[in-house]
Amino acid sequence: MELSDILKSDGVLASVKASSKKQLLQELADRAGDMLTVPSRRIFDTLLERERLGSTGVGNGIAIPHAKLAEIDQITGLFVRLFKPIDFEAQDDRPVDLIFLLLAPEGAGADHLKALSRVARVLREPGTVAKIRETEEPTAIYSMLTAMPASDAA
Repeated sequence: MELSDILKSDGVLASVKASSKKQLLQELADRAGDMLTVPSRRIFDTLLERERLGSTGVGNGIAIPHAKLAEIDQITGLFVRLFKPIDFEAQDDRPVDLIFLLLAPEGAGADHLKALSRVARVLREPGTVAKIRETEEPTAIYSMLTAMPASDAA
């Protein structure tokens, strides 16, 4: 699975300002709601519910919030680079500045897990992450995220 299958170029936001995890999740829900024509409140509530199970802050300043929604029929991503890192209750207690939101249909099962794995692999690449942090241009960030073929990401 290629990231370009789930992330579109208009789904990348750079230099977003958020002061808290909750505010960021609301911003993500609003943007995803507009993209998917799903009520943002539904997305926000589902994301909060998932975060209550444990933070999706995976470490190294990266978070991968994710949720399943009955209202959508394909896996969709949204990427945000924050202007200033925020506390996300990450596993390593470091603030988060790179966020990849992943939304999947309720019945996505293995495809949802494959998408999560693919996102995690790309964001584990130190060179890619460093370049993303130095870039404010959304189209450049999109190119970096989608450049690595899935076969090379293992």
